[in-house]
Amino acid sequence: MDSGDRTRGPGDDGPSDDGPRGVEATQRSIRILRSLKEDGPATLTAIADRLGYSKSTVHRHLSTLSEAGYVAEGDDGYRVGLLFLDYGVHAQNEHRLYRIAKPKVDDLADELNEKVWIMAEENGYGIFLYHNAGKETVETYTRDGYRAHLHAFAAGKAVLAFMDDAAIERILDRRGLPAETPDTITDRDALYEEIDAIRERGVAFNRQESVRGVNAVAAPIMDPTGEPIGSLTVAGPANRLKGSYLEQELPEMLLGVANEIEVNLTYD
Repeated sequence: MDSGDRTRGPGDDGPSDDGPRGVEATQRSIRILRSLKEDGPATLTAIADRLGYSKSTVHRHLSTLSEAGYVAEGDDGYRVGLLFLDYGVHAQNEHRLYRIAKPKVDDLADELNEKVWIMAEENGYGIFLYHNAGKETVETYTRDGYRAHLHAFAAGKAVLAFMDDAAIERILDRRGLPAETPDTITDRDALYEEIDAIRERGVAFNRQESVRGVNAVAAPIMDPTGEPIGSLTVAGPANRLKGSYLEQELPEMLLGVANEIEVNLTYD
């Protein structure tokens, strides 16, 4: 995303857009955007210090990103531009699972008064595609568009469990098993034991593995070829989602709704 124009003089360390140096330029822009997203608005100097880039490099990238609408400058420095909102809504609306599952998520949230999610797998991560929060829901850090490690969430484990073992291994090799809480499964053998149990019972549980005090249950959603493309999840306070309600009533309900979504995906 570096401009790569012909006006660069001696000492200008900006690569062209061609070849490996162009890839490096794109990676720098991505790192700048990621820094603004994760660490908040910042001045040019602060961004350069965060990332270890020269001010001239950061200025050049920020100028290009700002001109394109990906970055905006305000009183508190540079921030992620609202153009990303347009991209996010577009990506959400383009996803078949969102279009098909959204009405089911809304109905289920109204019925249960708990937070209901659909997650889609992409590049070895789980993307929280859409949610509806019931009247009695609790707020957590997850939001539409949040990217999560699959092993730490019921939604992600429900997807992982119905992949073939080779696909699971590739994801674990690339993404690892980082801990979200002290209860997150971080051992590969323990995760495979959990996967075997999920395959047997058909649903995945999350007992405070991603957020302290929050439990969840998820059912996989399969595409017309039988491959898992996402999952349907109910999450809520551990003092409410427990016992037979968590382990029997909600799973039966989720499996039924997930099956309806699968049928609609097949005949959409």
